[in-house]
Amino acid sequence: MAAIGGQRHGIAVMNGSVALDVAVAALGIGAGDEVILPTFTIISCAAAIVRAGATPVVVDSEPLTWNIDVAQIESKITWRTRAIMVVHIYGLPVDMDPIMDLARRYGLKVIEDSAEQIGQTYFSKSGAQSSVGSFGDIATFSFYPNKHVTTGEGGMILVSDDALAEKCRALRNLCFGKERRFVHEELGWNFRMSNLQAAVGVAQLERLSETLEKKRQIGGWYDELLSGADRLERLPARTDYAENIYWVYGVVLKDSVPFEAEEAMDRMRGKGIGTRPFFWPMHEQPVFRKMGLFADTSCPVAERIARRGFYIPSGVALTRDQAERVAEALRETLSLNTTVS
Repeated sequence: MAAIGGQRHGIAVMNGSVALDVAVAALGIGAGDEVILPTFTIISCAAAIVRAGATPVVVDSEPLTWNIDVAQIESKITWRTRAIMVVHIYGLPVDMDPIMDLARRYGLKVIEDSAEQIGQTYFSKSGAQSSVGSFGDIATFSFYPNKHVTTGEGGMILVSDDALAEKCRALRNLCFGKERRFVHEELGWNFRMSNLQAAVGVAQLERLSETLEKKRQIGGWYDELLSGADRLERLPARTDYAENIYWVYGVVLKDSVPFEAEEAMDRMRGKGIGTRPFFWPMHEQPVFRKMGLFADTSCPVAERIARRGFYIPSGVALTRDQAERVAEALRETLSLNTTVS
């Protein structure tokens, strides 16, 4: 994993969520600190910041890729900002060049949540090709069953700094003492990955290129089958800096559709097609509102895609015939006139 992610050290943990907890703790982020992150992400990201006693500061989504809107980050930086938590969402990575420029200028750490894009690469403006996960001071990955590599449950922390790697290893292993094992100078967690999970992960990594090829094939099927569906927004197959890895295949209902994602998903369910909702924005999470966070925060792009977006079946076992059935059901759900080719 370290080789795939372009870092020197790989530290296996129980899942991608606890990888974020360890990452935040290893960087010494705590009370009085702020961490900038996208509002459109899984709750694990903000929860790790809050549990550390720090304050999450959210940024809206970029409409084309649904990732963090890089152009809005600098306006969120204050004297309390310690880090930017980058999250590569769904299929296309965040544009990393400008984020790394900001981190250097302001002396900020970068936590790179790459849970959804194992094996993805990024083309910088210099022409260099780098692995997603190679940019951050710490990168985290998830091996949940729906990821490109799975161990059932599991996660990975990647770092290049030797001291930071040692800190992460200690934190995931109860901070046992080096000289006297059961004498502890710090508190850690039992976040170790089991050997059985690790064995599954090794076999899965051997198939990564095959999995990526199949995922891109599925994405290509849907791009073709939904071509001309002018009431849907979808991620592009590529940007200037990356090709879509299609962890999931998401769609967003355009405003011309007179209902939101929840109803569309109900209609798809009635046709025997399972779907999943998009992430719900962090600034609208009841648990954080109860804590007094995100008062008067508005992120209109993320709010819209959360309400009007969902993803359709795209597991590696999907066949072309099944993809055609899904696309046809989606067109019927939206009363689209264009027939499936």
